[in-house]
Amino acid sequence: MDPGRAVETYLRHVTLERGLSEHTVAAYRRDLDVYVTWLRSRGIASIAEVTPTLIADFAAERASAEPPPASSSLARLQSSVRGLHRFLVREGRVEGDPSGRLRPPKAPRRLPKALTIAQIDALLDAAGPAPGSADASTAESAAVRDRALLEMLYATGARVSEIVELDVDDTAHGDLLRLRGKGDKERIVPVGSYARAAVEAYLTRVRPALAVRGRVTPRLFLGVRGAPLSRQSAWLIIQAAAERAGLTAHVSPHTLRHSFATHLLQGGADVRVVQELLGHASVSTTQIYTHVSVDALRDVYATAHPRAR
Repeated sequence: MDPGRAVETYLRHVTLERGLSEHTVAAYRRDLDVYVTWLRSRGIASIAEVTPTLIADFAAERASAEPPPASSSLARLQSSVRGLHRFLVREGRVEGDPSGRLRPPKAPRRLPKALTIAQIDALLDAAGPAPGSADASTAESAAVRDRALLEMLYATGARVSEIVELDVDDTAHGDLLRLRGKGDKERIVPVGSYARAAVEAYLTRVRPALAVRGRVTPRLFLGVRGAPLSRQSAWLIIQAAAERAGLTAHVSPHTLRHSFATHLLQGGADVRVVQELLGHASVSTTQIYTHVSVDALRDVYATAHPRAR
């Protein structure tokens, strides 16, 4: 089987049978396109010709590329290659798995960067007026929408893709919100009063005017032309609010997700509850948020140890 054809068969499998999101499938495609191009440059016409030595050479070349790839990118690339070959073995397309000895690089363990509660307040205020504030009636439509978007991200800890793919009907359950996560898995998360008020202000005063500018869509968050808001647009909205708030730290949609988890755990929430809210398949993924900072360690030591000072 031609390597390119093998990749297309695998991508159809992960899309239709495993139900992976379009963003995950797109990442697999980018990685495997690199792999197929490299195989063809080596004269490989059939995926059955791939050997463990060939895969090891590919991994070594990618690791030594300039500029050096991030360990996370390299690990994802190798994971994509392993997934392809394992699938071909299971389907009986090839006899053996040449990627069996491939081991991904160990990524450095980095603690998620969370904003403080004061920084979150500044970010939300910079995004737009609070519902019911004196200047809310004169605010631009985009500012009301942006405030609702950021309030929802922080209130639910949702991924940005989950928020921009919300339909209006998903908010019709009072203080509960239905999210569709990775693998099209659904979960229910509570929504606080601040986020509910911000979304209500957006639905009442802003969305109807935006909706008439584009095609009919059930999506909750719309752009200025009436089309569903994209992930990239949401990222830019957060960046703009961070700049207006004077936040020097890097702020992304995932920063709000990290802050949501960190603040819950600091407030005494059980790690398994936070796992459910975040939609993590394994609690080990959530447990990274339980690591305390060096500053927190110093503070506890200084106040608790009799000879700390």
